[in-house]
Amino acid sequence: MSTIVKAMKKKPGGTPAIIALSAAGVAFDVYEFDAGSDHFGQHAAAAMAEVGLSEEQVFKTLILALEGAPRPGLGLVCVPVDAKVSMKKAAAAFGVRKAQMADEKSAHRATGYVFGGTSPVGQKTQLPTVIDETASLWDVVCVSAGKRGMDVALAPDDLVAVTGGSYADVSA
Repeated sequence: MSTIVKAMKKKPGGTPAIIALSAAGVAFDVYEFDAGSDHFGQHAAAAMAEVGLSEEQVFKTLILALEGAPRPGLGLVCVPVDAKVSMKKAAAAFGVRKAQMADEKSAHRATGYVFGGTSPVGQKTQLPTVIDETASLWDVVCVSAGKRGMDVALAPDDLVAVTGGSYADVSA
């Protein structure tokens, strides 16, 4: 299956993620592609391969429900699309007793993004964020731009900085 990827010129406006990245002065590229109707991360990885990025550079955004002190509530993790999140490692990274996938309604209410288009950047309420440590191995990683079928490519350290996040081993 061939996916058409087109790089977009940065415009004022766009998704909340693009607006936030522009406001922060972060260098990034935007790509649009056919997101399909499921397995959105896999479609993104296939599309990014067409512009020379490996699957390991494409990260999916997952919202977790966190239980226990010191920070119960919701948290956000970014892991490579071909990886699963380790709930045990994620709980440790957030300093909580337990982590599990948040329900779609809670995730949407907190972030303002739809399932399959959640960006770690530009959320309604910036959630505590952990980026899998493998991101630091690359010069550029891709994450959702806040809309299905749209990704941003940026330096992983810029992603950590703009989200106020941190790196940790959270992949299973």
